[in-house]
Amino acid sequence: MKRSVIPLALCIVLAVAALWYAKPLLVRRVQQATAPGLGDLMLATLQPRHTKLGVAGQEKNWPYAAYELGELQESFDRIARLSRRWNDFAVAETIQAVTREPMADLSAAIKHADAADFTQAYGQLTEACDLCHQSAGRGMIVIRVPDASSFPDQDFRSR
Repeated sequence: MKRSVIPLALCIVLAVAALWYAKPLLVRRVQQATAPGLGDLMLATLQPRHTKLGVAGQEKNWPYAAYELGELQESFDRIARLSRRWNDFAVAETIQAVTREPMADLSAAIKHADAADFTQAYGQLTEACDLCHQSAGRGMIVIRVPDASSFPDQDFRSR
């Protein structure tokens, strides 16, 4: 009996040790397998925020535009953090470089409730999106200023 318990205990100890050391590798593999790709992040977070920001500005709903601008920045930050590179393209660096100025201009336009400045800055941000797509070799993805809301269940007018 004692002879069979010792090998069994040794096997259990070795199995636990192996799992302990393999856990980070397993966790990393699961995260990589289930993490959303760059396109998923663009469609799920960035594009809706861009659209909602544009419609809020068109409706001169400055409190909501300020909220969406913050959400859009969070989306840019999330994409930069989760997709630093795509193939040989520096996603994080490019996003920061092309959006910094338009985002600052949008913030100022919203703060001053200036529709003309908002329209200009939003147009610059939209052009920055297209510049990024072209730089990444995805020029067929063209973003534009929305002419209508793609969110029929949301009222963008200011209350």
